[in-house]
Amino acid sequence: MSTAFHEVEREPQAAPARTVHKPVRYAVVGAGWISQAAFLPGVAESGNSVVTALVTGDAVKAHALGARYGIQHIHGYADYEQLLASGEIDAIYLALPNDMHRQYALPALQRGVHVLLEKPMATSEADCEAMIDAARSGNAKLMIAYRLHFEPATLAAIELVRSGKLGQVRAFSATFSQSVAPSNHRASHGYWAGPVSDMGVYPINAVRNLFGEEPVEVSAIGVRDPGLAFNFDDTVAVTLRFASHRVAQFVVSYSSANVDQYRIVGTEGDLEVSPGFLFGVGLRHRLTLGGKSREQAFEATNQFGGELQYFSDCILHNREPEPNGEEGLADVRVLAAIERALESGQPQNLGPFQRHGRMEGSQVRKLPAVPAPELVDAAEPSKG
Repeated sequence: MSTAFHEVEREPQAAPARTVHKPVRYAVVGAGWISQAAFLPGVAESGNSVVTALVTGDAVKAHALGARYGIQHIHGYADYEQLLASGEIDAIYLALPNDMHRQYALPALQRGVHVLLEKPMATSEADCEAMIDAARSGNAKLMIAYRLHFEPATLAAIELVRSGKLGQVRAFSATFSQSVAPSNHRASHGYWAGPVSDMGVYPINAVRNLFGEEPVEVSAIGVRDPGLAFNFDDTVAVTLRFASHRVAQFVVSYSSANVDQYRIVGTEGDLEVSPGFLFGVGLRHRLTLGGKSREQAFEATNQFGGELQYFSDCILHNREPEPNGEEGLADVRVLAAIERALESGQPQNLGPFQRHGRMEGSQVRKLPAVPAPELVDAAEPSKG
């Protein structure tokens, strides 16, 4: 893939807000699995968003996806600066590998182009802070693509904990695993492409919002199967300690069967959510109170269309999105601490951090699920 574009650092300067079109015009930057399998098919249901440009280094993808979705403007990565200045777009959806997020988000934000950025936000706290500053100086909206912040079962779990029905919440546990093919790009790009940053961000984000606070200490243990081609620990167990005398534990893996669940335990009962993090399926609650259990199945929704609809509403009505750059930074600081814990074998203290916003039930979006399309020169992680 060509990456002839190079970011240009600029001094922060206040910029006037751009005129925004309705529907909001997006460029999709990166035409890999997540863009093709979920984002592009979900756009039409949003009602307030349209894809007018595509940035990819693959001519086959460009031709096929442009024709399939009626995308007018096709650009290579070398043309990225030109696209940002063209007036063809109001915002971008950025779904490139994690270590490329800063390179492509920063110049867009500096020019007042709004950014919907896949998680994790970046591979360092410094990169997160640079993007937050760029959004401020460019008068642009920055939202991290936490699709579950708009998903009915997730928001119902948040509201249940806040209601006090579980009593005093004591613990959180989660398992999130899959089998990643050695040929997939995630398999050879180190820690920040591995299971902790790729999958661990889900339980980290979930527990931070379920507990309504930030962890104060992190410890981690990783193992690596020598028979696999990964250049990182393929299975990792993490413990987070919170100042309120609560703990969270989760296991993530690139070398195990598909498992996707989390559980919140309180003094009066517990809630299991399984599946808990996936898209394309309906999530399910199993609530136990007073020794009696009941299950609730939630319908599958168009999670990507829902998050896009919310973000475009924020752009059109000049509102700060809830999962903004601060939310992305809150998770990256934990991911960075886990990396240090794995390298040192020692628990890592986290400095103070105050989150100024949390998920709210009013954010829920219930757009109908859309079928998965045929992929073009792309594959899900288990298939390379």
